Amino acid sequence: MKKITLNLKNAVKEEEILKFQEQVTKINNSMEDFSAIGSDFLGWKDLPENSNWKEINQIKKSASELHSKKIEVLVVIGIGGSYLGAKAALDVIQGLRPGKERKMEVIFAGTSISSNDLYQLLKYVENKRFAINVISKSGTTTEPAIAFRFFKSLLESKVGVEEAQKLIFATTDANKGTLFELAKIKNYQKFVILDNIGGRFSVLSPVGLFPLACAGIDIDEILKGAAEANEIYKQDSLATNDAYRYAVSRFILGQQYKSEMLVSYEPNFAFFNEWWKQLFGESEGKNEKGLLPTSAIFSTDLHSLGQYIQEGSKVLFETVITLKNPTHDLLITEDEENLDKLNYLMDKTVHFVNNAAFEATMDAHVNVGKVPNIHLLLEDSLEKSFGWLVMFFERACAISAYLLGVNPFNQPGVEVYKSNMFKILGKK
Repeated sequence: MKKITLNLKNAVKEEEILKFQEQVTKINNSMEDFSAIGSDFLGWKDLPENSNWKEINQIKKSASELHSKKIEVLVVIGIGGSYLGAKAALDVIQGLRPGKERKMEVIFAGTSISSNDLYQLLKYVENKRFAINVISKSGTTTEPAIAFRFFKSLLESKVGVEEAQKLIFATTDANKGTLFELAKIKNYQKFVILDNIGGRFSVLSPVGLFPLACAGIDIDEILKGAAEANEIYKQDSLATNDAYRYAVSRFILGQQYKSEMLVSYEPNFAFFNEWWKQLFGESEGKNEKGLLPTSAIFSTDLHSLGQYIQEGSKVLFETVITLKNPTHDLLITEDEENLDKLNYLMDKTVHFVNNAAFEATMDAHVNVGKVPNIHLLLEDSLEKSFGWLVMFFERACAISAYLLGVNPFNQPGVEVYKSNMFKILGKK
């Protein structure tokens, strides 16, 4: 059963989409035969079917061993694609305030160079039983490298060097790099970042799977959902492939608009929005091309951004994600006093009210504000549906970038600030 339903009626016309069939077929074929530009980084596109199950079983075994040791917190150290996918999955699947369903708390460090943030994270785990998962292909990225030095020192001082070695897991290159050599010397358990998968496409690899397994999420179901989705989204037909229909639609809208706002009506999708922003921003933002990816959580941000979206400059269109079946719902019951004047909502659920807000906002933005809206209805927010979402957007992103004529898998611009910073810091 499809987990995602795409509605384009408030965005683009069907006949406009179908005009791109020949172009999309050509791009899809070049991805399939690995002749497309950047094809060395296409390892993600069939990853659910080609996963290293020996390594995945080791991931599940290592997570289980940490559970048996009563480890309270896993500190995931990484930046960008090394943490956004895992954080997105944790929040989407288990919610922002998980109870016993989260077998281990997962926190993220090395996502900035803020001394305040690092200090508070260190103090937070100081008196807790914690393990570390450091994620870096090279091991020299400044933010996670600094954080790892501090957390490694703290862990070794708490449990001793020998025991710390059993509680540190390195997700890194298979054969080389600073972190690989460190893990080899210290005998840390290693998981592999494949050469043909870039960071922003790595959530279905050990980069995302190990933290999720530690949290108690069924990673087999995520991969199963992604594999199901890929059967549909790897086909070239614009009549049936919604991922490619979405890609073409945003390309068409990009001729008129400068920005795409990803909207969800669920607060626990905020970090999924952040993952999406890196996916599209870093993949498309080259050669002075690409839409600016922005995001919002409704109805919350309707009270801060709604006025601008409705009547401000027409620079953006919206892609809206709503849930068909929330994991939890609440029934509004009658109150005899009715001092809050809410009895008109009696016998309705909170999700019903949330959906009413979506429908009313869509009507206002499209028909009055003249803001195009793409709508994605997600069946639920469980593991399998998360796998579907990942494949939907990764496939769409590749097609979208190729339509722009850019390589989706490099990021030459981000190297400029790094080079400048190393000069300032005196790195040789």
